Amino acid sequence: MDTRALARKHLERRLAPIRGQQNLVRPPRGWIRAVREALGMTTRQLARRMGKVQSAVVEMEQSEARDSITLATLRHAAEALDCTLVYALVPNRPIDDMLRARAADIASQLLARASHTMALENQALDLAALEAERERLIEEILRRPTARLWDESL
Repeated sequence: MDTRALARKHLERRLAPIRGQQNLVRPPRGWIRAVREALGMTTRQLARRMGKVQSAVVEMEQSEARDSITLATLRHAAEALDCTLVYALVPNRPIDDMLRARAADIASQLLARASHTMALENQALDLAALEAERERLIEEILRRPTARLWDESL
């Protein structure tokens, strides 16, 4: 197994437990406000803990709700609330499944071009032969460097 495959496997093992966790969806008014209110802390009190004015905390909470807050600001707020900022991009499905699906798309595109040409020459393959060739192409594509999977032109 190559080092990239090992790295994918390691990342997948870390991400799998949190994939599909609906309870990690940000509350409508944001995590800062949700945690602050759960702690019974006012915006003025949080502002003082962050070395800011109250209006800055209100703006910070609004910016989180608008998805325009920075990670640095979130980290600062998390520290002031005695929380840990957890930041991750979690693929919606296993990474190997994503790679295989992309390889399958590419294989289908390549086969569609070849099938069209072969049909014009009255050499069309039957469905079983097409599917076998598609599977062979998928495996061949997956053996190539993964960066090539994401090239726009094939």
